[in-house]
Amino acid sequence: MERLQKILAQAGVASRRKCEELILAGKVEVNGEIVSELGTKADPAVDVISVNGKVIKGEKKLYLMLNKPKGVITSAKDPEGRKIVSDFMKDIKERVYPVGRLDYDTEGLLLLTNDGQFANLLTHPKHHVPKTYLATVKGVPHGTELEKLAKGVKLEDGMTAPAELEYHDIDPDNKHSTITITIHEGRNRQVRRMFEAIGHPVIRLKRTRFGELGLQNLQRGKYRHLTPKEVQELLAIAAKAAKSHNIHNK
Repeated sequence: MERLQKILAQAGVASRRKCEELILAGKVEVNGEIVSELGTKADPAVDVISVNGKVIKGEKKLYLMLNKPKGVITSAKDPEGRKIVSDFMKDIKERVYPVGRLDYDTEGLLLLTNDGQFANLLTHPKHHVPKTYLATVKGVPHGTELEKLAKGVKLEDGMTAPAELEYHDIDPDNKHSTITITIHEGRNRQVRRMFEAIGHPVIRLKRTRFGELGLQNLQRGKYRHLTPKEVQELLAIAAKAAKSHNIHNK
């Protein structure tokens, strides 16, 4: 059972707030009876729900992977008129939203869905789904500096969890280097802040993996649907990480 306004919003009727207005205005019926109280619950799999006399159908669950370009907002809309991720999915009629975030200057693997439970499982702090990035940084960090990041480094919002790092590429003139880094948290601008903490600011950042899911040959600005197997594998990683977290915290 779910709140009626949530069911309507997930079915793509309108935003949650607009759906609340429709309920209050007596425009919504459940099993032939007008419902005008907010908080009323229904089961979209069993109940017949209609808006202005038109029966709504449960929205098909979508799981998408986008290779997000740099200079794109991970948001539903932008008041400044900048490009947003949905601009790259004009043919998707359902309302999908990002699973976590990639900041404006970060590119790479971004998951989008209309399945709230799936999104919550993958982004919940207790679940620690690993995310891998290619970070091009100024200069060449010494091995001992990378060890600091591997063990955890102190940021303004506390110590980071242990990370996995290895050299990927080093510029011949030692002006910059590219490091592969895997983190198990989802703090705001975390990878950038970690490298700033050791004095090697990030020049370019690209997420290449989310759990075991990789970008492979997906072109920048393109998206594809995840396979059912990929969805199940992501959920299995989240469940395993949550179980491990609970054991360590007993």
